[in-house]
Amino acid sequence: MGMQLNSSSGRRGRRSFNAEINVTPFVDVMLVLLIIFMITATALQRGVEVNLPRAATSNLSVPKSTPLLVTVTQDAKVYISETEIARDELTAKLLAIAGEGYQERIFLQGDTDAAYGEVLAVMTEMQNAGFTNFALVTDPKARIERGQ
Repeated sequence: MGMQLNSSSGRRGRRSFNAEINVTPFVDVMLVLLIIFMITATALQRGVEVNLPRAATSNLSVPKSTPLLVTVTQDAKVYISETEIARDELTAKLLAIAGEGYQERIFLQGDTDAAYGEVLAVMTEMQNAGFTNFALVTDPKARIERGQ
């Protein structure tokens, strides 16, 4: 009726602890977070809200790096990304940001109600500073309405 313990198998019935860490769940969570940050980072690069002119053209390819965005608002204020700058400081700021030999495309967007001369003056300043690779941003809804 009594239970016998065999001295040679005293630890056979006990479970031993596994000292290894299973990192698979951590890797899965990190990959999901990386994807979320990659998507939200590109969505946050919007710049200043303006009414863009409509043009039924094909879209340009978006560069792999974050594009430099210059905006002219209805009241002739100039922004680089979301930072307002004085018009006479535009060339100096662009050179400070981009440096010499900047080959990436700079996106210029002007409000629909902005004076044509203001947008053209900003474009001329950019060109005189040595930036020749820039594109005008238009409203992408025009392509959808046209059926393209």
